[in-house]
Amino acid sequence: MAKSSAKKRSVAPHAGGGDDESARGRLLGAATYLFCKNGINATGIEAIIEEAGTAKTTLYKLFGSKTNLVHAVLESEGRQWREWFIASLEDGGGDAQTKLSRIFPALKRWFAEERFYGCPFINAVGEHDKHQRELRSIAMRHKKIVLTHIEKLAAEMGAARPQTLAHQLALLMDGAIVAAMVSGDPAVADTAALTAAALLSPFRMKPKRTNHAPEQLAGAAG
Repeated sequence: MAKSSAKKRSVAPHAGGGDDESARGRLLGAATYLFCKNGINATGIEAIIEEAGTAKTTLYKLFGSKTNLVHAVLESEGRQWREWFIASLEDGGGDAQTKLSRIFPALKRWFAEERFYGCPFINAVGEHDKHQRELRSIAMRHKKIVLTHIEKLAAEMGAARPQTLAHQLALLMDGAIVAAMVSGDPAVADTAALTAAALLSPFRMKPKRTNHAPEQLAGAAG
């Protein structure tokens, strides 16, 4: 479940010069935009280099192949999305339950962005051979990091089953992302938030351990 662009990015103006780092950044930015907007298989090398303003030889020099560029885009986008997502939960402080309650308002802001094209990981796995292990492996590494952070907050909150709660929230997130992409309606996040609120209810938390033994003994003695 990744963010196609943590912030709206503008592709650099076309330019022939620049060092490898600059060219790499332009190629990643161009490929990210085109892959998310049009799909990986529908985007050719020519479109990427035109958008990036680089030579084809530069792309192959820096990435070696389109496949390697796809993997680099997913790794880069995953890292940026996770940084944005975790910051969205943590900014403003509060207890763990408050932080978890920020998940869907944050996603709603993302869904409302002009360049929201869904999750690059879901899209990439969806349009490729389902036995393509490397894409799936990249997607699962991303998902595991997100799940681990949510599970940590769930444990701090006192959830009876932190791992289960994390997976439940992640399923809601994935569903909301797909629904928002298909419908174009950011408000689907509000519906997901209602379900999340039920999951985060204090009635699902571990009961506080209270020792009434002394009172019971006193009562028995009396």
